[in-house]
Parts: sequence; C-alpha cells; structure tokens
Amino acid sequence: MTSPSTPARVLVVDDQAVVRAGFAAIVDAEPDFVVVGEAGDGAEAVTLAGRLSPDVVLMDIRMPDMDGLTATSLLTGPTSGHVPRVLVLTTFDLDSYVYEALRAGASGFLLKDAQPAELLTALRVVVAGEAMLAPAITRRLIDTFTATAPARPTAPEALGALTPREREVLSLVATGLANAEIATRLGVATGTVKTHVNALLNKLDLRDRVQATIFAYDTGLVRPKPPLG
Repeated sequence: MTSPSTPARVLVVDDQAVVRAGFAAIVDAEPDFVVVGEAGDGAEAVTLAGRLSPDVVLMDIRMPDMDGLTATSLLTGPTSGHVPRVLVLTTFDLDSYVYEALRAGASGFLLKDAQPAELLTALRVVVAGEAMLAPAITRRLIDTFTATAPARPTAPEALGALTPREREVLSLVATGLANAEIATRLGVATGTVKTHVNALLNKLDLRDRVQATIFAYDTGLVRPKPPLG
C-alpha cells in the first residue's frame, strides 16, 4: 500500500467537527501518517476518497444523510476504483450494526473513546494489512453479533478450495486468534500460519482477516456460541 518511507494517507470522517479535528490532529502529528482530508458525512467521504485516494479511512458509523455503513460499502465495493482500508469508529454498545460494517468491507473497528495511542496503533495495524484489532474486544463482538446476524449461505464449494489445514487455520482466525496464538494451538511456526492465512485469503479472494471471519460464519465453518444463561 505504502512504502516504509511514505506516510500513509488518512481521511478522517465524523459528523462532529470537534471530534473530527481532534482525530485529525492526533494522526497528522505522526511522521508515518498524513491527513489528506476530512469529511462530515458518508457522501462527502465517498466523494473525497475518490479524489484524494487515501490509504485508510477513519470512519464514524453514525452520521446523517449517509451513514458510515453505506459509505463503507461504496468505498470497498467491487465497482469502486482505489480501495482504501476502512477503520470504523464505534461506541460498541450502541452500534448494533458493527457486524454489518465489517461485512460491508471494513478492515477493523475501534472504540470511539480509545486513547490516542490506541488510535495510532489501530491505524498502523490496518496499514500493515492486519485486520483483527484488540483481540479481546474482537472476540466479544464476534460472539455478540454473529449470534444475531441473519444467515447468508455461501456456496459450499468455496470451502472445497481449501486444504484441511487451511480450514483449520480459518476456523481459528474466525475466533479472533492472532497468528502466534494459532501457531501455539497447532504446534507449528508462526511463519507457517502466516503462509496458510495468505494462501486461504488468495484462494477465497478475500482481502483480510475480517472478511475471512465473516466467510467462516457465513459458510457454517464456525458457529456462534450460544448465549450464556
């Protein structure tokens, strides 16, 4: 996406001007980022992204006119040109459609009250091509939203393209485990797990681990945990 010496281009999207300015100031102060634009709603974000070609869009999910979910779908859809990674901002407890944002193509999510260091770490993770942010929160989100998400059957032959080991790795990715954790679980090297992850993403034409997780649930490879109590 960007070379090590080239700052990642960031578009900040939030309907609250003060919040937007705050995020932009934090991000733009870092040498490995440059804020190329700010938008107050989803429609403006889509327009600016087409003109500015950001590497990452920091996207609020609740906005008037066009919300972050719709904008994410447009930015990452098959008909879009330059496809940025989208990092969704959420309050989590209120945004019951975060799962749909991930399904729409977001590369990850971040709690809106995150500390500046957490915001920067999340952006760097996304720029580096990773997707599952804050594993403990990610697992909670997966458990919560996949339990209520409508089933969307995927052609079973899609799974047939994977080797047994790749299926196993995919199922562990979908539980929110990082490569090192998967390696420990399977008793293999972390590099071997990374190779399997890259192979299954390529075979399934998936962009990142978030899409892989959605795929795993949609095909029934992984089942939501039943609610406690």
